[in-house]
Amino acid sequence: MRKSFQIGGAFIGVIVGAGFASGQEILQFFTSFGGIGIAGSIVATLLFAFIGMNLTQLGSRLQTTSHQKVIYYICGRYLGILVDIIITFFLFGVTVVMFSGAGAIFEQQFGIPGVVGNLLLAVATIASVTFSVRKVITLISAFTPFLLLIVIVITVYSVINFDFAATDLQGVAASQSRGASHWLLAAVLYVSYNIAAGAAMLTVMGGTVKDEKVAAWGGIIGGLGLGLLIILINVSMLTQLKEIASVPMPMLALADSMSPVMSIIFSIILLGMIYNTAVGMLYAFTARIVTPETKKFKGAVVLFGIIAFGASFVGFITLVGTVYPVMGYLGFILIGAIVFAWVKKKKSPVSEEVH
Repeated sequence: MRKSFQIGGAFIGVIVGAGFASGQEILQFFTSFGGIGIAGSIVATLLFAFIGMNLTQLGSRLQTTSHQKVIYYICGRYLGILVDIIITFFLFGVTVVMFSGAGAIFEQQFGIPGVVGNLLLAVATIASVTFSVRKVITLISAFTPFLLLIVIVITVYSVINFDFAATDLQGVAASQSRGASHWLLAAVLYVSYNIAAGAAMLTVMGGTVKDEKVAAWGGIIGGLGLGLLIILINVSMLTQLKEIASVPMPMLALADSMSPVMSIIFSIILLGMIYNTAVGMLYAFTARIVTPETKKFKGAVVLFGIIAFGASFVGFITLVGTVYPVMGYLGFILIGAIVFAWVKKKKSPVSEEVH
């Protein structure tokens, strides 16, 4: 089970980037719907666990070193080509977004020029991705317990200080910008674009173990962990919705309301989660282009990392607005293909999958 928990922690680490950990995504896709957003959180939890289980299990079954085999297996030859190309493109796109996001945090939270944050994250990411995939998984999973711990602390603090009598949750929630028109659609859409970003690394993580059950449990544990974080962040923001409704990083605002020290700690953890996502995305992107753990692979990591660093100066807001919306549609295709493959019970033997 140790390996399963490690995969689960890495799953969470890959998915939880700047928007998730800061609370901004949770605010738009769950908290903005008020109390019913809790139901959306539960739906998202189940979806994350189900999809994580399938992707890691398939990665183990096919012993894949990149997402290609799994994508072709669940999508078929023709659709697989399209999905493969789009996923590969967005892996690089999310890497660029993470580099840019680090710069934004350095500038906004610490008053340090954004270029310093971009550069530091780029160097740290490139150095980490040159390690073996097992070391990469260990690195990515390392920050997850700290994030969970601080989110629990913030949630408990927020609930304790919640004024039940004076708060109009539904009224404040109704005035918020929403990620979709309906709470259920918002939950599915949220899972959709996160899976589009994380699917590649999930299959690679599954490929590091030969026992399908171990891999599958890793996906389930990671999905349930993501769901727990969503629920905790959602509850903490619901209790303090009026105070954090208009801030760009709600969870950071809640941490700051506790103490400046807590705010600094949360900022550091937030940077750690951005690092996790950047490492996972750059590794999966390079592994799709070049065979991992070779001299060419390390050279390609450096080259792609430098290109991503250069592209990160386009601007964080512009990049997020361009990359993430399209990923949602790709995620719907992936979820549909995964559900279809699961319904079929994957009766076709592995030897028949399209290479």
